[in-house]
Amino acid sequence: MNKSASNSMLEVVNPYSLDPIGEVKLVDWPTIDGWLNVASQLHKQRAKWLPAHQRIAILKKTAQIMQGKFDELAFQIANEGGKPLIDAKVEVTRAIDGVELCIKELSHLTGHEIPMDLTAAGSGRMAFTTREPIGPVVAVSAFNHPLNLIVHQVGPAIATGCPVLVKPASATPLSCQAFVHMLYEAGLPEEWCRFAPCKSDVAEQMVTDSRVAFFSFIGSGAVGWRLKSKLAPGTRCALEHGGVAPVIVDETANVDAMIPALVKGGFYHSGQVCVSVQKIYVPEDIVSSVAQAIADKASQLKVGNAIQADTECGPLVNPNEVERVDQWVNEAVAGGAKVLCGANKLGKTAYAPTVLLNPPKQAKISTQEVFGPVVCVYGTDSLSSAIEQANSLPVAFQAAVFTQKLNVALRCVREIDATAVMVNDHTAFRVDWMPFGGRRQSGYGMGGIGHTMRDMTQEKMAVIKL
Repeated sequence: MNKSASNSMLEVVNPYSLDPIGEVKLVDWPTIDGWLNVASQLHKQRAKWLPAHQRIAILKKTAQIMQGKFDELAFQIANEGGKPLIDAKVEVTRAIDGVELCIKELSHLTGHEIPMDLTAAGSGRMAFTTREPIGPVVAVSAFNHPLNLIVHQVGPAIATGCPVLVKPASATPLSCQAFVHMLYEAGLPEEWCRFAPCKSDVAEQMVTDSRVAFFSFIGSGAVGWRLKSKLAPGTRCALEHGGVAPVIVDETANVDAMIPALVKGGFYHSGQVCVSVQKIYVPEDIVSSVAQAIADKASQLKVGNAIQADTECGPLVNPNEVERVDQWVNEAVAGGAKVLCGANKLGKTAYAPTVLLNPPKQAKISTQEVFGPVVCVYGTDSLSSAIEQANSLPVAFQAAVFTQKLNVALRCVREIDATAVMVNDHTAFRVDWMPFGGRRQSGYGMGGIGHTMRDMTQEKMAVIKL
């Protein structure tokens, strides 16, 4: 948590300069307790449910307000989160599209007819299902996409008619606060969405409260799985953690097209993305040339304050992360990794884009999510070996393969343990309507606007005897 001016205020800083840029008031448990009571009553009293047309109107107005504040929102993302301004503008576009997607998905959030006369027991009856809001939602979010992640968690709750309390990451609460206020400006009654920055012990009490019907979490696996284990009986959840996104390259890959994609996928937001390119497996006879090509391009990236228009790689979220990444890199180098570029701190808040060749397989950089601007390249002697290494960790999220051979592409799609395998594209590709989430330790459930909306509703069946 950023330094607080007092026990009740959270100071927000620019992660590159560490200059204060704002503050938000921390919410205490008695306040959250009252909000949960109101949320629970809103759900129980069906006469108070917001009709779909009203929710649609609010979301439409919200998207319009966001569009009018486009540059302000992009600057705020860069200023509090360290995402380069050019990428922050893309995030705002996606966030606006995400709000509009919530509206579109409502028309697909339907029930269906159940045939009843398939046996004599069901004869003379008709049945159909509808979908209802699941109840109060608590969303806990991450820092790396401070506006779009909030849209993905809060937008579906508003669209489906669920009251929601949202706790942003302590490093990046300002974008979340802005979005909640825009919802209010668009006509959403405040009791339907509460901005709840709070200390970790209060957050845990909120998440594990029995009045919570659905828990949406984006963040570290250690925190997510711990909170899931403490949820009240009956609380549903979705967890999105990280991975160590593997990429497999074969001899036929189009190198000219592949290198820019790998550099973008590995160093976008300085690698602080849950599906950033981290591990690249390349045949031994071309591994040195491919790794050097990646390093040559990565070394040209401009590192600096994210609010500057020409910055391509911003800071890490806080100085402790710079120290951690540096320790992991030094461990790998001591174990025999070859440094092709980077491997050095750029002051307290930034780390140079780094490419390592053949780090030890047991090093932290090879076995854990680095969440920093480091890409590792490994030589392999066969496709089977590359796939085996790609599947060797307890995390599984998105992966990729670069090849011009259809059989290689299809084999990787079939055999790599991942929720999505990109063919001739980097692992960090995403559009907001696709299913998005991790397997095994990388998460629980599936994100994406439409999938989240289904999670935040529950099916009810009516059986009518004729």
